[in-house]
Amino acid sequence: MEIVSLNVGLPQVIQVQGKELITGIFKSPVSSSLFVSKVQAEGDGQADLSVHGGPDKALCAYPEEHYAFWEQELGKKLEAGTFGENLTVRGLLETEVCIGDTFAIGEVVVQITQPRQPCHKLAKRLDLGTAPLQMQETGYTGYYFRVLVEGRLDKDSAVKLISKDKEGITIAYANQIKYKEKTNAEAIGRIAELPALSASWKQSFLKRLVELQA
Repeated sequence: MEIVSLNVGLPQVIQVQGKELITGIFKSPVSSSLFVSKVQAEGDGQADLSVHGGPDKALCAYPEEHYAFWEQELGKKLEAGTFGENLTVRGLLETEVCIGDTFAIGEVVVQITQPRQPCHKLAKRLDLGTAPLQMQETGYTGYYFRVLVEGRLDKDSAVKLISKDKEGITIAYANQIKYKEKTNAEAIGRIAELPALSASWKQSFLKRLVELQA
């Protein structure tokens, strides 16, 4: 388990079909040490705080292992941070890590809260309209961390597993239920009860349960 790249970036305005769009998806690698607070890394920012950032989504992680797939899809080499992630990681795939898993990265202690939910801004970043759907279908979504202990980290900080969540709900499994097994009430309920699950995903899953029971 290791960090390949530490990436940050502030929101910027881009032009899309003649209209202005503010987005924080553009992240660039940095070599310096950064302070990480309960809501974000130093030098980082999000444009739409209703769906990005905040305590449940303070840091976004994306596995380096998926870059080869996207480079083949796009026909070009991609720089770390292309997917808007703060941490480009290796050895921490969605099929292996679980909601609630806790890690120490440098001075910082983080906990996985939910899969990353791809949106239209990623499609515009990659200039690939099908990118969000492809992320869902492949399960190559990445995921979010909440920060339990603030502190400093850099790209060379060691990643150490502190604890595995006892329920063992992987990010890959959560994606499977979210996007493909939408009527699996038992699994939806099990995920919704996870103490570490982000508030937004808990609300979404509880709403789905109500709809299934109606």
